[in-house]
Amino acid sequence: MRTIGIVLAVLCAFAVTSASARDDWIMFPIQDALNTVDAKDKLNQGVLFYFGSQRTPKVLQSFGEYQSNKKTNAFNKSDKEACEWAFLSAMLSFQQRALQMGGNAVINIKSYYKKHLVDSPTEYECGAGTFVAGVTFKGTVAKVAK
Repeated sequence: MRTIGIVLAVLCAFAVTSASARDDWIMFPIQDALNTVDAKDKLNQGVLFYFGSQRTPKVLQSFGEYQSNKKTNAFNKSDKEACEWAFLSAMLSFQQRALQMGGNAVINIKSYYKKHLVDSPTEYECGAGTFVAGVTFKGTVAKVAK
């Protein structure tokens, strides 16, 4: 009986370890994340976002490149839902930085999850695990012509 208990404990430990080790790298549409109710409500302070090679208005001033690395609780959420939350957190961080520095845009935004650079005007990369999802972006804070 004691041996069965030990075997079950070991099996449970392996199950928990393998479940928590999930780290899938998934691409999601940027537009879907920008179209969520929360994004539409919170990303409304006059800061524009340009991803990858998207064409931008004339850059009047550059304030430097910055990184935004955000994680969110993924428990009991779909990968897409959790990644959209992390995406919004990263964009809010960029928005705050741009406003503090006198910028009105973040340009050349690229996914940089675990230092894997993805330059796309339509998709972003997200790391989705059992309990945590995260995104990392690099982008340049700028003032652009309106």
